[in-house]
Amino acid sequence: MRYSVPLVALLLTLATPPAEANWWERLFGNAPQESETSEDSTDSAPTATRLGSDTIADGLRAALDQGISRAVAELGREDGFWGNPAARVPLPPALEGPAELIRRAGGGAAVDSFRRSLNRAAEQAVPEAAQVFGQVLQAMTLRDVRNILQGAEDAATQYFRTETAETLRARFRPVVAQSIDRAGVGPAYDALLRNAGPYAALVGAPENLEGHVTERALDALFARIATEEARIRSETAARGSELLERVFGG
Repeated sequence: MRYSVPLVALLLTLATPPAEANWWERLFGNAPQESETSEDSTDSAPTATRLGSDTIADGLRAALDQGISRAVAELGREDGFWGNPAARVPLPPALEGPAELIRRAGGGAAVDSFRRSLNRAAEQAVPEAAQVFGQVLQAMTLRDVRNILQGAEDAATQYFRTETAETLRARFRPVVAQSIDRAGVGPAYDALLRNAGPYAALVGAPENLEGHVTERALDALFARIATEEARIRSETAARGSELLERVFGG
């Protein structure tokens, strides 16, 4: 999905609305109504400073597409999770205590290898999100655009979480399950048990590792998207472009 640079610049400005109370009317002509029909249509007599609703919506999609693509690319690569303390998948809660005992007994390398394998599984699953997000972007209505632009600081992130979380969960889990094998989680877990010594009985069998990795991967992905949304809302460069002059000019 590609859009022109001016459209992206437009969104960066819209994300921090000007002081004028009628900024929406200057973009779309009339105040937005609850009717989907009226929201998706343009005014019959546009002024020189008025932009079509499709242009505004495409600008928002372009900026969000850029932010989402950056988030997916950053997390969906080697060390995207493991190399990022903020995103790193932790051990399942039931294993945290035994793992600490194993580490103190000299098995720290086995603990780290197991943790790394969980993060590798998350890294291999995240690229699945690209197609899902792209479909949601294409289906975004003018009402969605308005709610995001006029909403809270994380309105876009919450919109995508609402629209995609269940689909992503369903897409992630089988990939994570396969990735757990490819990432060597099984051998890493066996090594953990071997290093557990007298603590092996405390470790037990790992429960629902794919569910654990999937949920942590989703949390990290939406947290990264929230960071991108904050950047989009705060960067208001390129106000001097011709397109922005049409929107905010006197």
